[in-house]
Amino acid sequence: MQGLGHIVPRVAADFSALEERARRVMTKRGFAYVAGGAGNERTMVANRAGFDRWRIVPRMLCDVSRRDLSLTLFGERLPTPLILAPIGVLEMVHARADLAAARAAAAEQVPFIFSSQASVPMETCATAMGDATRWFQLYWSTDDRLVISFLRRAEACGCTALVVTLDTPLLGWRPRDLDLGSLPFLHGMGIAQYTSDPVFCEGLVQAHTEPTTDPVERPNNLFSLWARWKQIRRHPGSLLRNLLSVAPHAAVPKFLNIYSRASLTWKDLAWLREHTRLPILLKGILSPEDARLAIEHDMAGIIVSNHGGRQVDGAVAAIDALPEVVKVANDRLPILFDSGIRGGADMFKALALGASAICLGRPYVYGLAIAGEHGVREVIQNILAEFDLAMALAGCATLEDVANATLERVV
Repeated sequence: MQGLGHIVPRVAADFSALEERARRVMTKRGFAYVAGGAGNERTMVANRAGFDRWRIVPRMLCDVSRRDLSLTLFGERLPTPLILAPIGVLEMVHARADLAAARAAAAEQVPFIFSSQASVPMETCATAMGDATRWFQLYWSTDDRLVISFLRRAEACGCTALVVTLDTPLLGWRPRDLDLGSLPFLHGMGIAQYTSDPVFCEGLVQAHTEPTTDPVERPNNLFSLWARWKQIRRHPGSLLRNLLSVAPHAAVPKFLNIYSRASLTWKDLAWLREHTRLPILLKGILSPEDARLAIEHDMAGIIVSNHGGRQVDGAVAAIDALPEVVKVANDRLPILFDSGIRGGADMFKALALGASAICLGRPYVYGLAIAGEHGVREVIQNILAEFDLAMALAGCATLEDVANATLERVV
């Protein structure tokens, strides 16, 4: 109807056009960070190729006059199986960053997973979301006290589940960022959960006085001075206080030293369960054996994901890993899915292959870049509208029908 007045959406419905419009408004570094993958980006290609190997087989003469997209997840009734995945450093994309995404998710009744590497503290986003559903993603720090502090804050601000990201004990090899000399954390970006945390902040002055073990000599020129200025501007508190404090400069190296723990093993999950009442989901599971171990360790859920192809070049496509993980789970716990979702038909395929719900990543970030909160809302609306149509046209009226739908694999 808007088209009658030659009014067209700012946010493209087609993913390729959406990505291109976002690229035009984003900085080179911002687009590289969001769009890029590991190595030669073969895992990103594999994610899409995996979806293309599956074909939907529509059924006819089914009553699809009314569709029910709702489901129950961890005791909560959700209107649709769509969740906004945790994406770090959203300030590279839009000034309102996580706050805009949180508001959009709440308005569209879609759960939002707060990122550990957020640009806005979780409490600020939670306040903006009201009673809407939110979860918290944990990057397991080397500082146990900080982990406990994050857990307490997540519980206090109404998060109803904990998503532990396992596939990033170290950052992957990302040539797009490397070729631009870009690591946003060095500029004080994406560390708002840390600089708003009392445990993290209490040792900043001491951390600044400790000798560095970094073998790389830091540059000292106008660009590095500008980076230090941005660290000051982004640090919470007044500009004058930050100018007189070492805290803004100490926060960045401290974050880089402690944000992730590469020594984690399965036995550490028992410690985590002792320190939170929230259901725990493990994100980054691709192996059936790891799915078995997750069940043995009493995890509440699994997210099948290869981090959108950002960690291991040449890894298995997430959609190819999904059926085997679902087979191992055997309905004992919900299996969520991300990596490669670009539209409603992709949602349909993943749910038909056994996923309980879908986590959406890059598309909503592109919507954020183009039109802020409104852009995120429009991406959500587009994907859910396409999914609803895909259900109806495939002969499915409920998510149970989707779970039993026929897919044909093309060899």
